Amino acid sequence: MVIKNTFHVRHRYGVSLLLMLSSVISVARTYVIDSDISYSTNKDSYSVKRCKLDVYHADDTTRLPVIVWFHGGGLTGGERFIPQELKNSGYVIVAPNYRLMPAVAIDDCIDDAASAVAWTFNNISEYGGDPDKIFVAGHSAGGYLTSMIGFEKKWLEKYGIDADSIIGLIPYSGQAITHFAQRQAKGISEFRPVIDEYAPLYHIRKDAPPYVIITGDRELELYGRYEENAYLWRMLKLIGHPDIRIYEIDGHGHGQMVGPAHHILKTNVRRILEGAFR
Repeated sequence: MVIKNTFHVRHRYGVSLLLMLSSVISVARTYVIDSDISYSTNKDSYSVKRCKLDVYHADDTTRLPVIVWFHGGGLTGGERFIPQELKNSGYVIVAPNYRLMPAVAIDDCIDDAASAVAWTFNNISEYGGDPDKIFVAGHSAGGYLTSMIGFEKKWLEKYGIDADSIIGLIPYSGQAITHFAQRQAKGISEFRPVIDEYAPLYHIRKDAPPYVIITGDRELELYGRYEENAYLWRMLKLIGHPDIRIYEIDGHGHGQMVGPAHHILKTNVRRILEGAFR
């Protein structure tokens, strides 16, 4: 079965393009979900409760590409889920929860994300996933976590994983500057931008994995979310990152952009796997 979706996307320099993005859905493979898998060695009650993940995988042993999907919620809420649009698409999907502010510090949120990705590298082959084809993605706070552990290598190094082993980073409408939950925790307005060690922008490097930025319409997004990501894209281009794309989905706000963004993810996952991303 082939499903085609058409929508306007501004790509790279803000030029409006009409993209026909197609995804082929496999109807032959059966998928199952293994739930409530603990990925952290932390033993406190909150970690035991939150540091769990679900794995959506085929019931065979095919080595499929893997997508680690981090939920949104401003780092203060949200629950793990398997995106409906990514099901039956030939992927193994790992959906972790992570600890939330203000019960923990932002360092703990990022550390949990790294721990979940490390668990994926170490265990996904048991679920039919290919550890050499792991993508990391997420929406909003999940996009922020994607960028932080992909750019700043120390988070994954703690678990013996090189961030460059990730085959692609695909944040949806993530913060490029310091996350607003961290700014609010310090009494800083969401309208006052900060770039410090908790900003993906602070950690950009030209040798990071292929990077696909997706945001909603700049007039409908949260707090200048498109513009901060456009600046991130520009800085990565200037330092010589060779594998980066940016998409702005016209007419879609922060929450509404997720559905169309899944089609962009599928397109670019295919390009990266085929070596045709550049």
